[in-house]
Amino acid sequence: MMNKKDIITGFVIALVLAGVISIFASSWPDGLEKVAEKLNFLEKGEGEPALTSPIPDYAMPGVGNEKLATSVAGIIGTLIVFGFSYGIAMLIKQRKS
Repeated sequence: MMNKKDIITGFVIALVLAGVISIFASSWPDGLEKVAEKLNFLEKGEGEPALTSPIPDYAMPGVGNEKLATSVAGIIGTLIVFGFSYGIAMLIKQRKS
């Protein structure tokens, strides 16, 4: 069973990795884009999206430096996922007791 110290340590490590490692993210197309390009259906994914992303293309809008924008997007994404996951865990814990 994990205690609060383990959760906080993991959270801090995830934030640091998201902020630092994301700087080195490749600008090349990901696997899905590469296959879509190879099989000639990439253009079907272009156009107006059904939902808009708050952080499009893995870069925080309004941040002038591209590497910093990617780093901030990684940190915000980690915060969102952690918050969502922690909330679900608390609901499950509450329901069990």
